[in-house]
Amino acid sequence: MARAIMLQGTGSDVGKTVLVAGLCRAARRRGLVVRPFKPQNMSNNAAVADIPGEAQGGEIGRGQWLQALACGAAPTVHMNPVLLKPQTDVGAQVVVQGKVFGQAGARDYQDLKGRLMAAVLDSWRKVGEGADLVIVEGAGSPAEINLRPRDIANMGFAIRADVPVVLVGDIDRGGVIAALAGTHLILPEQDRRMIVGCIVNKFRGDVSLFDEGVAAIEKFTGWPCFGVVPWLKAAARLPSEDSVVLERAAAGGKKALKIAVPMLSRIANFDDLDPLKAEAGVEVVFVPPGRSLPADARLVVIPGSKSTIGDLIRLRENGWDRDLEEHHARGGHVVGICGGYQMLGRTVRDPHGIEGGVTEAEGLGLLDVETVMEPEKTVRNVSARAVAFDVPLEGYEIHLGRTAGPDCARPVALVDGVADGATSADGKVFGTYLHGLFGADGFRARFLRELGVAGAGIDYRGAVEAALDEIAAELEECLDCDAIFGLAR
Repeated sequence: MARAIMLQGTGSDVGKTVLVAGLCRAARRRGLVVRPFKPQNMSNNAAVADIPGEAQGGEIGRGQWLQALACGAAPTVHMNPVLLKPQTDVGAQVVVQGKVFGQAGARDYQDLKGRLMAAVLDSWRKVGEGADLVIVEGAGSPAEINLRPRDIANMGFAIRADVPVVLVGDIDRGGVIAALAGTHLILPEQDRRMIVGCIVNKFRGDVSLFDEGVAAIEKFTGWPCFGVVPWLKAAARLPSEDSVVLERAAAGGKKALKIAVPMLSRIANFDDLDPLKAEAGVEVVFVPPGRSLPADARLVVIPGSKSTIGDLIRLRENGWDRDLEEHHARGGHVVGICGGYQMLGRTVRDPHGIEGGVTEAEGLGLLDVETVMEPEKTVRNVSARAVAFDVPLEGYEIHLGRTAGPDCARPVALVDGVADGATSADGKVFGTYLHGLFGADGFRARFLRELGVAGAGIDYRGAVEAALDEIAAELEECLDCDAIFGLAR
């Protein structure tokens, strides 16, 4: 079994995903065969990964896909054996080793965890095969001691797998000394012994000003501090996994093209927009509930959703349907991806009640198509070709349902030779099941040129790779990586 080290946090969103990705890249640059692992993740931003021995792919968190990229490794479902995809405020779809296991309410899931530990440990053994080092990411915080008895994500896993832990605190949100010292105080002794040190993350300004803070943390906890990580600007160039980042998204300066994106309550795979955001002439504005879609946007993108009918209902409640009608009447363009594609049609039907109690909803009517939800889920990586521009595409599909209708006679892409998507008769609206189409540099450049953005077409994947290299180099400067890797066992 490979040696391993685990990063846990004093809370959610302390920057563990980026730190693990950066450390994975740093270890790779040292010549190590390194792999990422996250026992349990909660995210509607999923990626398609290999299921060894099977043609169909499986789902993992987008963060583990990014970490696999940092390692230079093909992502597999064993890198994230349990993925929770929230569908309501109290329930989620449970994906185990890439496949849908079932639905569970929050309380039911706590009872289910004990059965899932076997899958977690099975994947753990498989990830470590042939690796020198595995870097593990926890979820939430070990300080959530009310969840400790059935925990599979933090100390419950660390103790079962005998993996030492580095605790990460976020100084940007304030109270980092209390967060680290408080975690030390309330952890049971068995869990506390697993922690071999700590990291202070997201520091802005002169790091030396926190020397006394580091001393205080070490005094209260007895844990060595491996370093204070500055605010990593390159992290903004990486795909985001958690929708919490959308709540903090700030509009930039005026650009040649404004793209509006309604923030659906169960928004999924919103990193489809990241390649557009990376273009210098493009401003992507995520519009929260309660606000109108901006009238000066030339393009509206309706992203994926984990609950198409539920989000379609919320979309109407926000008045975004009227905004879209007015936008289209002004000659504006509309793109729907996956669940957003389904919403653009005339109706969405769910005869099996897969998404909940509402089994049919009227669509936005911007495409002459209809969607019927089906129990079997499509999960696969694909190669495709854009019909309009005759350029190659690569992406993935994660969806339930079949969509058909007259506008499908004008497909968006040929996916493995089969027509996908639909385009309106006026050419202003299209929808597709293909996630990742904007990641294709040639397609994105041609599409944006049609909307008046000249000079588009950066090397997006190259920019992500460069950001990972930059983060790894910064971590080598500010952290004692030798000590961290040396404590792996």
